Amino acid sequence: MNSHSQEHEPGCGLILVLGATGKTGRRIAAILEANGHELRLGSRSATPSFDWNNEAGWDECLAGVEAAYINYAPDLAMPGATDSIQAFVDAANRHGVKRLVLLSGRGEKEAQACERIVQDSGIDWTVVRASWFNQNFSEGAFVEMVQSGQITLPDVDTPEPFVDVDDIAEVAVAALTEPGHAGEVYEVTGPRMLTLADVAAELSNATGRKIEYVPVPHDAFVAGVAESGAPKDVVWMLDYLFATVLDGRNAYLTDGIQRALRREPKDFADYAREIAATGVWRAVA
Repeated sequence: MNSHSQEHEPGCGLILVLGATGKTGRRIAAILEANGHELRLGSRSATPSFDWNNEAGWDECLAGVEAAYINYAPDLAMPGATDSIQAFVDAANRHGVKRLVLLSGRGEKEAQACERIVQDSGIDWTVVRASWFNQNFSEGAFVEMVQSGQITLPDVDTPEPFVDVDDIAEVAVAALTEPGHAGEVYEVTGPRMLTLADVAAELSNATGRKIEYVPVPHDAFVAGVAESGAPKDVVWMLDYLFATVLDGRNAYLTDGIQRALRREPKDFADYAREIAATGVWRAVA
């Protein structure tokens, strides 16, 4: 097991950010760059290119890397994720990587299996465990629903402590660059629980127009996503998330953001006000 006494002093060296074009990776890369850290973007469009399906390219991405942010796409719950994470950890060990920060999923046993691989790697590790993002409504699968004024999602009344991606990014940056985070599992949530009906009410307040939650049967929702031409893994993920992760297992608050950042997490209402001001949610004619 890693202990804080063994922890490598961070703050220097090359940092690899996987999923660098995604919701969390993009923000982490921006903060690291703004703080003057040496950075390598891990994405299919970067040079060298990183692709979870092309192990042959990983060595070039890991060469000279001191710390790595691991964001597995599409999700650690996907079949085969544990094999990929094990292979990446093995490659990181070969390259002498000193620190790994894994983005994981709350209440997903498959994700927790991937956490154990990182925890058993012999490398200093931090796990950031998150579930539903605020940003799903502004730069994810549901933005068009908000624009249309109807959030048409499965009939679920389980509350969820939606977490802001900016907060997740700050926790990951702290774990990548500061001492004191090795061996920590930061389970991160927002400051309060919201049902989808509550989310619709918050979005209505923020935008000044009526946005309603329209519950539909789960199977009809999944069929609709598939018919819309969404990629198979997106259909699988939404099916999994609504059927499994919203069953109440995550319906409680945690203190991961408070522990990692020594401040309170961002509230959904503040997020909604900020996004509404950008015009992203203006009704589409």
